[in-house]
Amino acid sequence: MRSTTFFLDGAFRRGPAFSKLVLIVAASGGGLVAYADARTDPATEPSQAATKKKVVVLGTGWAGTTFVRNVDSSLYDVQVISPRNYFAFTPLLPSVTCGTVEPRSIVEPIRKIIRKKGGEIKFWEAECVKIDPDNKKVHCQTNIRTNLEGNGEFLVDYDYLVIAVGARVNTFNTPGVVQHCHFLKEVEDAQKIRKGVIDSFERAILPDLDEEERKRTLHFVIVGGGPTGVEFAAELHDFISEDLAKLYPTVCNLVKISVIEHGGHILTMFDKRIGKFAEEKFRRDGIELRTGYRVVKVSDNIITMKDKSHVESSVSYGMAVWSAGIGARPIILDFMKQIGQGSRRALATDEWLRVRECDGVYAIGDCATMSQRKVMEDILEIFKFADKDNSGTLTVKEINDALEDICIRYPQVELYLKSNQMSDIVDLIKASKGDVRKESVELDIEEFKNALAYVDSEVKNLPATAQVAAQQGNYLASCFNRMKHCEKKPEGPLRIRELGRHRFRPFRYKHLGQFAPLGGEQTAAQLPGDWISIGHSSQWLWYSVYASKQVSWRTRALVISDWTRRFIHGRDSSCI
Repeated sequence: MRSTTFFLDGAFRRGPAFSKLVLIVAASGGGLVAYADARTDPATEPSQAATKKKVVVLGTGWAGTTFVRNVDSSLYDVQVISPRNYFAFTPLLPSVTCGTVEPRSIVEPIRKIIRKKGGEIKFWEAECVKIDPDNKKVHCQTNIRTNLEGNGEFLVDYDYLVIAVGARVNTFNTPGVVQHCHFLKEVEDAQKIRKGVIDSFERAILPDLDEEERKRTLHFVIVGGGPTGVEFAAELHDFISEDLAKLYPTVCNLVKISVIEHGGHILTMFDKRIGKFAEEKFRRDGIELRTGYRVVKVSDNIITMKDKSHVESSVSYGMAVWSAGIGARPIILDFMKQIGQGSRRALATDEWLRVRECDGVYAIGDCATMSQRKVMEDILEIFKFADKDNSGTLTVKEINDALEDICIRYPQVELYLKSNQMSDIVDLIKASKGDVRKESVELDIEEFKNALAYVDSEVKNLPATAQVAAQQGNYLASCFNRMKHCEKKPEGPLRIRELGRHRFRPFRYKHLGQFAPLGGEQTAAQLPGDWISIGHSSQWLWYSVYASKQVSWRTRALVISDWTRRFIHGRDSSCI
């Protein structure tokens, strides 16, 4: 059967909309099929997205991805820009280095996450190279060379900018680190380490090496005694003793693992009991701990370090992993200089995660640090705020009436009361002034200052962890979702320096626990309160918590599958 098709485009026009009429005439059958497709001319009909505020998100790490997953994309035109088109479950990176978990099990395509939002969010695989807060634009450059006439640069304007670019590895400008050390920050880093471990063993069994060279080749040095360094050392020990010893039996007795830490102990951000347990276990496992040493130079086979007395020593190595801290990315360093924060180590935000002195710019995750307002900076305003009758003195009742708003705005007040086992402001005044029995006792400004003099000692910077970044992303998305409602009905505390309320309650980090796998199916867990779990039982707690935090059922199933395979068949020692 032959057919002829006619396109009548624009034959039926009514204002901005028109129809496309397709006629299909079947010559032999004598049939006629008509198909009309209603279309909208984008040039003449206003786009719904044009009426929305544009939110640009930089980064697809814990902070950025959590924000994207939770923001109501029907309210905003959300655009995500990142050189990495996937989200990585970074707490499991040490497990990837030794085959306990496969790389595919800890990544989720960002487009898949966006698709679950209904496809209203746009994603550009590119890197932001400059932020222009005055003109509300970001300069981007893609490493996908699709623009044959240019260098892949483009501009994106924004109404709100969410900076969540994370941090880079901090080498402290130590000579030779970049050239000779492995990092453990990205999935690609874990894959390189995994290949490097196998290559070290393959080289060690070559027939032309003497025993000293074999020992050097099989000396694995980890610089940094934080969670990442400790977890990698534990994974590597288990990998070697349980799997590689069977594959390379002639050289397994020459293996040495060393951890170099500048501080006096490892895992200093954990409870002291966890650090002590980890050190004792490492010593039992034969992992060498060198605490109190600072690495000052790295060559192709020698690491030079100094102790606290500045005495220099060196050690030969075959493979080194640098996990000594994080620093700001170049884009953040340049941006901080632009806005007058050039002397800082990270981007400063207020308690609502707004970048200081920038309109419509927010920063979350490892690239930023939240600066909590100090009580003593506002002590006069706080006094006036509580002194409702303008008498120049405060009664205990007046302070208690204002205490809730004060604690929300300055959480260090509540933390100070709790840390000193004080139930209310009366106990605080007792400690500063003496025995107070009645709420009518009055305080002048100097007595009020004395009572709150040590409150700011409870202000601490938040740790650069996935848990903090995820909570910040969730908090900020919640604020964006309630933006219009809270403009009319603010839910935050009363303002100390001016009339009215803050639109939102400030961000408050809630510690939900942290884990440090120590090898040998043992894990140390520090959970809310004073609950410390150490040993084999906490391993399953660690597994279940990490599995539950995966972004999708697919990644959860893959991780559980990897762990099951690990217990039944051992790790996968193949190189990727």
